Amino acid sequence: MTVRIHDLPVDERPYEKLITLGASSLTNEELIAILIKSGTNQYSAKELASIILMKLNNIGDLNNFNYANLVNIKGIGIKKSCVLLAAIELGKRINNYTPSIVSKTFNSSKLVFDYYYPILHNKKQEYFYCVYLDNAKKIVFEKLLFIGTINYSVVHPREVFKEAYYYSASSIICVHNHPANNVFPSKEDIELTKSLVAIGKLLGIKILDHIIIGHKNYYSFLENGDI
Repeated sequence: MTVRIHDLPVDERPYEKLITLGASSLTNEELIAILIKSGTNQYSAKELASIILMKLNNIGDLNNFNYANLVNIKGIGIKKSCVLLAAIELGKRINNYTPSIVSKTFNSSKLVFDYYYPILHNKKQEYFYCVYLDNAKKIVFEKLLFIGTINYSVVHPREVFKEAYYYSASSIICVHNHPANNVFPSKEDIELTKSLVAIGKLLGIKILDHIIIGHKNYYSFLENGDI
């Protein structure tokens, strides 16, 4: 027999617990039940939440869930899947939030690493960012230019310098991650950096550094004398 949430004692109902004791007092099952909102003829919201949790090794696995994973669970459906995915994405954005870097000054590779590590360290693909600076080395703009595979991103110098002209930048810092966490530059990284530096000299836009981010570590082309 399905036990509906409204059949539970008042102090055991997720909504009432949240209001009186705070969200931190709720179990994972209860939090998901609130998001699901309602059950079906066969399962209550809490039972549906329990079914979802049984498909996980731990709550962190929800980060890897997609629409197909959820909508194929009997009783979840389109709306419930969308609500859960929206909540998961919002949680990711809150957790990864970093203040805007526009008008800040990056005067060391370590500062660049400290800013981008929280953004990049959990990515499963290569993300390539460019930070554009003015004559005073203040940041005027940052942009994610490319997303690649687990160990390769297709970076075109044209796109790198197009943004520099658009924002009247005088120098650029390139940043990308290695999902495999080996921070040493690949052959492609070295060739790309050499190409960007050479083009930058012709255009009068200096490549200040190219930083590769891995697990709690980084490689700076500038610090290693490669620029």
